[in-house]
Amino acid sequence: MKFPKRLLLSLYVGNGCVFLSVFNLGVYRREAVQSYKSYDFFRHDNKEAMKIRKQCAIVALQDVKSYLNEEGGQIAVFDATNTTRERRSLILSFVKESAYKVFFVESLCDDPEVIAASILDVKVSSPDYPERDRESVMEDFLKRIECYKVTYQPLDPDDHDKDLSFIQVINVGQRFLVNRVQDYIQSKIVYYLMNIHVQKHSIYLCRHGESQHNVQSCIGGDSELSSRGKQFSKALRGFLENQNIPDLKVWTSQLRRTIQTAEELGVPYEQWKILNEIDAGICEEMTYEKIKETYPDEYSLRDQDKYHYRYPGGESYQDLVQRLEPVIMELERQGNVLVICHQAVMRCLLAYFLDKSAGITHSHSHSHSHSRNVLVICHQAVMRCLLAYFLDKSAGASQTHTHTLKSYQASCDLLMTIMRDWFSGNKCPKKIL
Repeated sequence: MKFPKRLLLSLYVGNGCVFLSVFNLGVYRREAVQSYKSYDFFRHDNKEAMKIRKQCAIVALQDVKSYLNEEGGQIAVFDATNTTRERRSLILSFVKESAYKVFFVESLCDDPEVIAASILDVKVSSPDYPERDRESVMEDFLKRIECYKVTYQPLDPDDHDKDLSFIQVINVGQRFLVNRVQDYIQSKIVYYLMNIHVQKHSIYLCRHGESQHNVQSCIGGDSELSSRGKQFSKALRGFLENQNIPDLKVWTSQLRRTIQTAEELGVPYEQWKILNEIDAGICEEMTYEKIKETYPDEYSLRDQDKYHYRYPGGESYQDLVQRLEPVIMELERQGNVLVICHQAVMRCLLAYFLDKSAGITHSHSHSHSHSRNVLVICHQAVMRCLLAYFLDKSAGASQTHTHTLKSYQASCDLLMTIMRDWFSGNKCPKKIL
């Protein structure tokens, strides 16, 4: 089972403290063999290949050890098939020797349609099959699966593996079997895996239309839409009608500017309080100039560290990340959803769904394409930059390109900080998945 970074991100939504890395055994194999020829490499009677595969596993586990013991890592994902008891015994011996905890994730699937779809979605773009047509990839990988079947020994919760901690995901979520979950991180993994689905779906992120407070450059509050904001809501309706998105759900915050944006769409919508904008506390409904004049120390503190800074009586971005966990998990479960929310909220949602580490997490696996699309709309700026919602005001045609880039870069810096906190922290036990 592949581990998207979203899973890794979700492990510490509650307290933000984890250094982690993915060790993909396929990467080690490709480095050792250089070029993949066919499924014959995975035959159990191919002694030379079996020797290479085992050596790659040993090298990868040594890298895991170095990462956890010397590089400050706290969670290592050993991303490999591990389909035999012999291989799992190697892992368990390694874990015992180093006093780590281990949690196995096993994906069991006998649905031929799901298997075929998975091969076409993931394996066609694998480095194993450069410039190969879909039919030959399908044929070769199905034969590779048959090679695994010969020696495959699933986890046995009733006898041989009853003392291990693991989850079995059966037919991509139709059923689950969970065995001996021992701590918070393991429970978070189970929670995540039981709340996602692999069907293709789209998530549309849209900032509310311009509000009266936006016009006045005030932050927070609960003002209504401006005339331009109402025009944007109508344009948004036209966009959605043209897209003809099946079974689209619309979510808003409980603030008037998002509700009024949704009401123009003429479709049912659901209000989420946790989608409300970041709480600016004593600085609500003030301009940044007024904050600087009235609370110069607070203004300076925020300017030094926008991510960790907490408004007196309000929230920090770090608080907001924690607040958004339920809506993130629900987005993982849903089909097509349009989320009409606020600038700070969208930054946090994108930091999660963009699947990016911002250079913070060292990964030994190749990235994979995913089934969701993210579209961000903010007035006219949609045609200029899909991330235009970062700007404090929508980018009008008269604005200079330089100004847009500067505003965009400043906001991207904050987004990178949010991404960093999804991944990083301290005081966490060392674990291997």
